[in-house]
Amino acid sequence: MRVFLTGATGFVGARVADQLLAGGHQVLGLTRSDAGAQSLMAKGVNVYRGTLEDPDSLRSGAAQADAVIHTAFDHDFSHFVENCEKDRLVIETIGAELKGSDRPFIITSGTGMGSLLPGAVAMENVFNANSPNTRVASELAGQVLQDAGVNLSVVRLPQVHDTARQGLLTQYIEIARQKGIIAYLGDGANRFAAAHVLDVALLYRLALEKGEAGARYHAVGEEGISVRRIAETLSAALDLPMMSLPPERAESHFGWLGMFVGMDLPASSITTRERLNWQPVGPGLIEDLEQVAMTTNN
Repeated sequence: MRVFLTGATGFVGARVADQLLAGGHQVLGLTRSDAGAQSLMAKGVNVYRGTLEDPDSLRSGAAQADAVIHTAFDHDFSHFVENCEKDRLVIETIGAELKGSDRPFIITSGTGMGSLLPGAVAMENVFNANSPNTRVASELAGQVLQDAGVNLSVVRLPQVHDTARQGLLTQYIEIARQKGIIAYLGDGANRFAAAHVLDVALLYRLALEKGEAGARYHAVGEEGISVRRIAETLSAALDLPMMSLPPERAESHFGWLGMFVGMDLPASSITTRERLNWQPVGPGLIEDLEQVAMTTNN
């Protein structure tokens, strides 16, 4: 298939492009920059110039493809609400172009959308349309398109990691370095689900090749690692003291990250593994965090 891929030069999207090429697909990769275009051409991706803010470029890219995978997201979390709204508009724009066809459209969301109650393990067959997390806008837009007959499915992401990046924990580590302590809220028992970026990229390809319209897939390699364990790992490796903070100090210590760091976000991928025969094999989050610290100390 010829796949229009947004976020083709991003942390996740670049690996998705590699997976698609390895699977014999053609990739039309969205980029706004010369550097991005060069990196895409170097790996054999067809360059498509455009931006998330330009609806015409998105419609035209989708029109040229047999399928669309949307991995792009503006990760400036200091403007998280606005960026979630932008993602909703992108999904609506691309979906409008795909109406009336059976071309697959895979969008991206977070595993938290599969949990009805705080701390409940997120499941693929659950969609909490009333989630307080504004990222719910992406799946709400997707639901409207599904109801209109678009062949849409969702890949939900946990904390996606390798030794260079670890989702929200990348900022968590930076704050720890700046302030000289590894802080967590309360007893640190809240959990983050996680998956290695290469396993995540494979899941997108399998969702394209084997997925079903209306399905939600969880790119989860580990159901839940406690923030306390994460803090202990980083404390030992970076030689920084640990400190428990009361929840009311979350914003003053963590800034925008404070709205996430106390969340309890375990998630299951049992159904995803069964439906797509997806078996994550990459390093775990703790292993990658140990490698990050080792690299830093050396």
